[in-house]
Amino acid sequence: MNTRPLRALRVLDLFCCQGGAGMGYHRAGFDITGVDLAAQPRYPFRFIQADALDYVREHGAEFDFIHASPPCQRYSRTQKIQHREHPDLIAPTRAALEATGRPWVIENVEEAARELRGPVTLCAAAFGMRTYRHRLFETGGGFTFTPPLHPAHWAPLTKMGRPRAAGHFAHYVGNFSGVAEARTDMGVGWMNRDGIRECIPPAYTQHIGAAVLVSRLGVAA
Repeated sequence: MNTRPLRALRVLDLFCCQGGAGMGYHRAGFDITGVDLAAQPRYPFRFIQADALDYVREHGAEFDFIHASPPCQRYSRTQKIQHREHPDLIAPTRAALEATGRPWVIENVEEAARELRGPVTLCAAAFGMRTYRHRLFETGGGFTFTPPLHPAHWAPLTKMGRPRAAGHFAHYVGNFSGVAEARTDMGVGWMNRDGIRECIPPAYTQHIGAAVLVSRLGVAA
């Protein structure tokens, strides 16, 4: 009888930043490798400093699942107000992922909806957080997942930069107030403000990771 433990499935975490997405896949039971063009000393897993698209083109097929969060600045309201130009990385990311033959997701902000194909929306309130933080996920390579029920937005958002008011939800963007609260609320205790204001809450990718396990291993999460 073969008693060797099953190898943990490997996730490639592209444009990984400080590791919000990677942490969720880790909590779902995966082995994580993060790639980012900038150094990420707070990233809690194996890290490779490299161009994400170059890396996935060369090594993507070596992994069981690929997550990509191309920079969202091109689509954000703040950048549009400031009239700054940023490259569109969603289309080239999709092309690189499709070439690997592996299952994948691309994550981005709501404002990128027109660039994504049939995205699924995840909301932080559905995971018990006191913020909303909608993020869109396009799936490919034969993988799909079902989001949890999207709850009604009954709580108002405290204005950016102010401490969260009683009965309000927080808006953890920009120079927001309450880093300690945000770390606890979103489960990102290792991050600083820079990481928190753009991160994916790990609960999102833990949910996605559970769906990957069901699709790959045929077992309940």
